[in-house]
Amino acid sequence: MPWQECTTMSIRREFVRLAEQPQSNVRELCRRYGISPKTAYKWLQRHREHGDAGLQERSRRPLHSPGRSDPDLEQAVVQLHHRFPYWGARKLRGLLPAAFERPHHSTLDAILRRHGCRVRYHAEEAEAPATQRFEHCQPNELWQMDFKGHFPLADGRSSRCHPLTLLDDHSRFALCLEACEGERLELVRPHLIQVFRRYGLPRRITADNGPPWGSNIAGGLSALEVWLMRLGIEVSHSRPHHPQTQGKLERFHQTLKRELLQRSFRDLAHCQQAMAHWREQYNHDRPHEALGQLPPITRYQPSRRSYPEQLPELDYEPGDRVLKVGRVGQVSFQGRSLFVGGGLYGERVALRPTAVDGVYDVVFIHKILRQVDLRPGKT
Repeated sequence: MPWQECTTMSIRREFVRLAEQPQSNVRELCRRYGISPKTAYKWLQRHREHGDAGLQERSRRPLHSPGRSDPDLEQAVVQLHHRFPYWGARKLRGLLPAAFERPHHSTLDAILRRHGCRVRYHAEEAEAPATQRFEHCQPNELWQMDFKGHFPLADGRSSRCHPLTLLDDHSRFALCLEACEGERLELVRPHLIQVFRRYGLPRRITADNGPPWGSNIAGGLSALEVWLMRLGIEVSHSRPHHPQTQGKLERFHQTLKRELLQRSFRDLAHCQQAMAHWREQYNHDRPHEALGQLPPITRYQPSRRSYPEQLPELDYEPGDRVLKVGRVGQVSFQGRSLFVGGGLYGERVALRPTAVDGVYDVVFIHKILRQVDLRPGKT
């Protein structure tokens, strides 16, 4: 079975590096990437023999030419700077060929100064490096999700791009960077399904409080939260006016803005093409200071929890009264109409008796949404 049309050298490289991770399930990765095991093992063998150059088609030029002498250090540093103008000496050092024996980053700083090479950055983003960092111990324990604002496109139709971003907390691996025309649920969910099919399901996702992530009703659930909970994913929200709750994603957004979003884009297709290229570079090539100047792909592994094409059935406790939520987010019980949340339309919730007669917890899966008092004289 051939690679899907949308896959390129970057996807091939991502597959190989994930397959080479310890305890990886190659056949499961084949299913998620849509290739046959025969094709997968062919590219794995070529990668073992020739590195990334082995992932090129045979008719293409190899990345390394044995008959060519290595360029001198200064030429290599200047070339890297022109290729990655936003990366400083510490990051460029990690990209130098092994023949240079990785000189100290101060040597690279001096070379850049001598050649008049200045690292591009915005003064407002020149912050002191974090002295304390918290991260989850394993990939897929927490993903951070949000939109990176929005900006106008140059197609003359008053259209805008809303970049959808999704980042793994442990590895900083960018799971998703999609150019969306808006921030509605029907635009977000198809992209999340693509991510889940390829990388599996995380244990938890954290997002902002606004739509489509959260509900405008206190204690309520948005339709997106309901769907994620049905998949067995815990959902949490950042504190209002505390963007540091998603600090790694905020830092990712700064890098994205500085290195990519300052330019002009014709339309969404042009924007998506640039984002896909930048995401591949960010995950595979860009050294990350918090990762010991290694790229995120070196610390990421897909989740062992595969995406179910059909949502699992809900299972409530014996004694629960299970009711289906109507279109306006209400259920009928003991002659009363009880509002439980518009995001739950079509789902089944349980009214669970408490220790007090006539008082019930309204439960969806494992979450208590509210408590209702149906005793005489109570409203």
